[in-house]
Amino acid sequence: MNRSRHWSPDFALKFLLVPPALFLLPTFFLPLGVVVYRAFGESRPSLANFGEIAANPIYLTVIWQTFTTALYATVLCLVVAFPIAHLISRANRFWSGIAFALVMIPFWTSVVTRTYAWIALLSRRGVINNLFMQLDWIDQPLKLMNNMTAVQIGMVQFLLPMMVLPLVSTMRQIDTTKLLAARILGANPLRAFWHIYLPMCLPGLVAGSVLVFITALGFYVTPALLGSDRNMMISVLIERQVSQALNWQLASALATVLLAMVLLSITLIAYIAGRRGVRLAIQ
Repeated sequence: MNRSRHWSPDFALKFLLVPPALFLLPTFFLPLGVVVYRAFGESRPSLANFGEIAANPIYLTVIWQTFTTALYATVLCLVVAFPIAHLISRANRFWSGIAFALVMIPFWTSVVTRTYAWIALLSRRGVINNLFMQLDWIDQPLKLMNNMTAVQIGMVQFLLPMMVLPLVSTMRQIDTTKLLAARILGANPLRAFWHIYLPMCLPGLVAGSVLVFITALGFYVTPALLGSDRNMMISVLIERQVSQALNWQLASALATVLLAMVLLSITLIAYIAGRRGVRLAIQ
């Protein structure tokens, strides 16, 4: 009897959590603790590095650009992913599988490979400029790279599956008879969508938005290759502080700011979702 109580399901679950906890301790929590420790200074704890960030308008601009770029990428992914997810969830098994593969195959390709593919398309001597000049649509190559538009295009292409997957999972569980009942009761398609279908999609919408937004905050490859110094993101700034300025403490402080942005964003999204009656897995 004592042995059965000792090996209860709750105890077994806690026991299974020990191996991943032992793995994450040296590979995640310890390095993260070192970064935060360095941010406050190694010899004497101080807020000097954070004061330098707050006093430098360039750093503040980069932080703001990082937040707005992640927000725009999330909105664009939602606008593009919603109809795609709806079609996948309503299509038959054959066409749903094909559409799902078309969404996932680019996601399985290296982000570096895809970013260089965009460079081949958008550069001054790239495919798009050469095509437009051959058609005599333009006289000089367009500046399609090293701007925020190119960064957004590259980020949305990479992050799109992270929005599609939660939406598809949620939409497949929706009871379509409620939409039919709304139509029978006289609701037009727009009202049925806004008052019935969209609220039922909120769990997938919120989950996808969290995944996309949090990933976009720390995105590095695409902003580094397709962006410029005028639209730099905080991940690129951290890398330059480490590799060029060799200022590890300031880089750690910037990384700590990024960590704080992620935690605050998750808390805010969880609060808003809770007010709307949507429960997140992180709660």
